Amino acid sequence: MNDFEDKPWCNPVIIIISGCLIAVIGFGIRSILGLFLEPMTVAREWDRETFALAMAIQNLIWGVCMPLAGAIADRHGPVRVICIGALIYACGIWGMAQSTTPLALHVFGGFLTGVGVAFTGFSLALAAMARVVSSKKRSLVFGLGTAAGSLGQVLFSPICQAFITIYGWNFSLIILAASSLFLIPLAFILPSGVEEGKIERSEQKLGEAVKEASCHRGYVLLTMGFFVCGFHVAFITVHFPAYIKDIGLDPAVAGYAIALIGLFNIVGSFLSGMAGQRWSKKYGLSFIYLARAVVITLFIFMPSSAFAVYFFAATMGVLWLSTVPLTTGIVAQIFGIRYLATLFGIVFFSHQVGSFLGVWLGGRIFDATGSYEPMWWAGVVLGIAASVVHLPIDESAVARSPLLSNSYQLHNRNK
Repeated sequence: MNDFEDKPWCNPVIIIISGCLIAVIGFGIRSILGLFLEPMTVAREWDRETFALAMAIQNLIWGVCMPLAGAIADRHGPVRVICIGALIYACGIWGMAQSTTPLALHVFGGFLTGVGVAFTGFSLALAAMARVVSSKKRSLVFGLGTAAGSLGQVLFSPICQAFITIYGWNFSLIILAASSLFLIPLAFILPSGVEEGKIERSEQKLGEAVKEASCHRGYVLLTMGFFVCGFHVAFITVHFPAYIKDIGLDPAVAGYAIALIGLFNIVGSFLSGMAGQRWSKKYGLSFIYLARAVVITLFIFMPSSAFAVYFFAATMGVLWLSTVPLTTGIVAQIFGIRYLATLFGIVFFSHQVGSFLGVWLGGRIFDATGSYEPMWWAGVVLGIAASVVHLPIDESAVARSPLLSNSYQLHNRNK
């Protein structure tokens, strides 16, 4: 019995809506934690590196656990994975509110929240959504799911900033912890298992799929490039609100700026998904990374003002997670969707290594120099490098035949 027979009310449209709502809540909460950097460090008398290290640990644990969460979801379906993740997520955010020592912050806000984010990750929802649409519509669905995550950023950012101002950062974290529990009922709408009839039939095992991908040059280059995306996004998410206050602007500007990034990323994600259906995904990624380098350079030279912040937020927002539909799309296009959650999870680990460095180095460099300028320039250099790295990727689907031996298949796919 498949999921549609077991849940006759649960059609592809309902599944896509549920997946989008999971992305709204899960990514919405994660994307606004940078709003707590300044008030929390001031209240606890910590330096910025203390908070930054917690967020860096969170990103790294997120990346480490994502392939594991993907492998479990590929084998048993995403429902139990997301439910368990939501409970851990809520515990981690609640623990942040109670943390009075750096170690407690690193355990709750770093380790536990990182595990929770990984096990409720939007990549799990994207993989579930991909299985209920045709291959021609996957890029658009990936764009839709990514845009939903940005909608969460748009909704949560100004509301949370208002809550911090009115009720304080501590109570606001408790509200976020409670909000993460809404992921549990949404998870039960997703397919509870893997429907072999709806995906590519293959005798390939998970270990063989991972080995195949690791030997594919395009997959390796894609993984390297996604490191840069993590560096950019995590640094800006965590440190941009504090940077805005450092240049003398009202804290409300930070809330609006983070919301603007999310708002314009909805546009960017949709455009990215649509473009991925018609044109080369690797060239789209190359353009996005180069455009990021240009936007950061312009921001460095613009006079400090609310206009400059909003301009940067809007333009960077278009480029923010527009990499995700194209990156996910390339993985699905080359290897199929049978082990998509796992293979994208491995690529995402590289993203989170970049996130770790972007967040931690941001705090470290600021505490040492009193400025974020070296980090902005590092973002420019890495953007240019990522633009170049994506150009040699071969986007062709691997050719599989049950008559070929595994070793010959691997040789044939990577010649």
